[in-house]
Amino acid sequence: QVQLKESGGGLVQPGGSLRLSCAASGSIFKTWTMDWYRQAPGKQREMVASITTGGYKNYADSVKGRFTISRENANTTVYLQMNSLKPEDTAVYKCKLTQWVPGDVGSWGQGTQVTVSS
Repeated sequence: QVQLKESGGGLVQPGGSLRLSCAASGSIFKTWTMDWYRQAPGKQREMVASITTGGYKNYADSVKGRFTISRENANTTVYLQMNSLKPEDTAVYKCKLTQWVPGDVGSWGQGTQVTVSS
């Protein structure tokens, strides 16, 4: 079983920055993909960024150039550095770990609220 815990959300003014963290623990294999998703009220869930154990990164067009995903090699912690934040970035952000083993459908964290407002 895998547990994910996000942290780092909060209230920030437009143009500001936040760094989200997602710490994974439990039965984690060597290869996996970690995704950050977000969902704003009344909107569909959106994949924001993802990273693999091999270091491949992918970003939604809406955050390219502003957000950076990274991970610590020593443990299964993934960060999402968010710069130049906009009001439309306001959402609940959740991380999802999908392990590259047959049958794994992914594990989700509980989410952290990010609010961008003046």
